[in-house]
Amino acid sequence: MGSEVHEISTDPDRLDREWVHRVISTETYWAEGRTREDMDHAIAHSLPYGVYDASGKQVAFARLVTDRTYFAWLSDVFVDRAARGQGLSKLLMERIVADAEAMGLRRVLLATDDAQGLYRQFGFGDISDDYSWMYRVWATRP
Repeated sequence: MGSEVHEISTDPDRLDREWVHRVISTETYWAEGRTREDMDHAIAHSLPYGVYDASGKQVAFARLVTDRTYFAWLSDVFVDRAARGQGLSKLLMERIVADAEAMGLRRVLLATDDAQGLYRQFGFGDISDDYSWMYRVWATRP
């Protein structure tokens, strides 16, 4: 399983920024074409998670955009194709959920087109509360 040979760090200086930018901007459906400058800016204003194999190579990434009190948005969750099937997404989610609980957050949101099964295992569900959730999209931004 992934936890035996993988380490998770929230140290932004440890991230392989080149790898993060490449995979997020070319191997995801949600951020195709994202610039390196935008990716670095997003990381600077988030709590980043890097997952590293035994050799220290980064093999997964996610970031939590949060006020560390009430709210967070989970974004850019990605596991390298070569490292999939080792339980890394579950390992990463266990850590993120534990950190969110330790912060005492009230709500963590995310959007996914293909990983509902993963997130449901960690208590995420469809939005069905008393609020009308709304959003605005600027189409010119990847």
